[in-house]
Amino acid sequence: MDQYILSRNNVKINGKGRQPMVFAPGFGCDQTVWKTVAKAFEEDYQVVLFDYVGSGNSDLSAYDSGKYSELTGYAQDIIDIGSVLELNNAIFVGHSVSSIIGMLASIKRPELFSKLIMIGPSPCYLNHPPKYIGGFEKEQLIGLLDMMEKNYIGWATMFAQTVTNNTNFPEITDDLKDRFCSTDPIIARQFAEATFFSDNRDDLKKVQTPSLILQCSDDIIASEEVGQYMHQHLSNSTLKYMGATGHCPHLSHPEETINLIKDYLVNN
Repeated sequence: MDQYILSRNNVKINGKGRQPMVFAPGFGCDQTVWKTVAKAFEEDYQVVLFDYVGSGNSDLSAYDSGKYSELTGYAQDIIDIGSVLELNNAIFVGHSVSSIIGMLASIKRPELFSKLIMIGPSPCYLNHPPKYIGGFEKEQLIGLLDMMEKNYIGWATMFAQTVTNNTNFPEITDDLKDRFCSTDPIIARQFAEATFFSDNRDDLKKVQTPSLILQCSDDIIASEEVGQYMHQHLSNSTLKYMGATGHCPHLSHPEETINLIKDYLVNN
């Protein structure tokens, strides 16, 4: 069973340190998205990388549309990996939706992580005025899912541009598009539905683990208002504003991402 889980999620372990540091990729990406950032921590930590079922070199035969229709299914996989590797007080680094997936895992298993590093997190992408503005109307998200179904390559191109939101990084936009296109369209659509229609605002108050929120500027996916909401409702959280633009600072601004994470770990 242990080997099955490690194979299912294509778990890779590197680094010379003793404290585990788990890196979780965002929607439509695999563990290689952390290539530059994760390497910077290998000298001092045990770096754990993995792929969600349905992406990268994970076991596609393990995909269960019922289990993965909600983010809790992905959170359970992180808990499984933690159990197999006997992780305790690990540092979790999650990008985008993975921030929330890791948060859900920490609620269920508080001993698993000692710190949550959240890059561009959002507890809810839908607008619920006047108290909460997630950034999207329901009709927009339904249109996004319809486009995935009817013109997946067109959607991948459009969404990669939206996520990057910076014409100075065409190579990152192209990289994201290729990553999206390499994912099974049916699985990608189901993951998108689980991501964009989830509402985890009520879960924020359940989190016991100290957290760092890294907030990019000009982030269409997770706005500054959303980052502030996370900070206000997560006890023991630190909010840092980045010079990085868009939604993928670990790709566009890896040095700034590395430095902010290291600074937080040294001082907290």
